Amino acid sequence: MLLLLVLAAGLADMRDARAEYGDVVINNYSDGAGMRPAIFPHWFHRIRFRCKVCHADLGFKFKAGGNEINMVKIIDGQYCGACHNGNIAWSVENCNLCHSGKPGTPTQVHESTITSLVVPANSAASAAPAQSIPQPKK
Repeated sequence: MLLLLVLAAGLADMRDARAEYGDVVINNYSDGAGMRPAIFPHWFHRIRFRCKVCHADLGFKFKAGGNEINMVKIIDGQYCGACHNGNIAWSVENCNLCHSGKPGTPTQVHESTITSLVVPANSAASAAPAQSIPQPKK
């Protein structure tokens, strides 16, 4: 019985905030608007579309946080709204389908390898000289 309670609590916790490795957390405006950060499932989209569809045709920059995405632009058909318009994919009325991240999570690629290697600019460790990473020989 205790095991079932632990599993149920774990499932409830997963249902409350969703993000997988490689997902992009978008929180440029969400916290300020009282919403959870949006989670963009990058690999879910990547297995269905070539990179150019979003990064060339729709204008997404290749940098988490590099795009000024907001709901007005999405509703106007820009960025996510080019497909999430109710015709190609579900529309914006289901807020929790995107806004499912943990409040306060900064814009980033979730659990990415690069995130764990980069030292935040405001930390004391950033004052130390950077060590070079050996590059493979060509």
